[in-house]
Amino acid sequence: MSETYLTTDQLAARIHYDTRTIRDRLKDSVLLEGTHYFRPFGGRKLLFIWEAIERDIKRCSLTDAIPMAGGGVAHG
Repeated sequence: MSETYLTTDQLAARIHYDTRTIRDRLKDSVLLEGTHYFRPFGGRKLLFIWEAIERDIKRCSLTDAIPMAGGGVAHG
């Protein structure tokens, strides 16, 4: 299975969000390391996994679910 890796700028352009918003989501633990992004070679640069982000965007928009830090959702 092939995955699509995006930089922060590429992800921001694809989903029409500001790069600052994406960084805020990292701090808020909405985007999870190992699930939505990883740090290649242990560096500071991030690569986002498009398929995981797309899946979770669709899942959260189709329900009234609240995303949880551990990757699950709470139904409010």
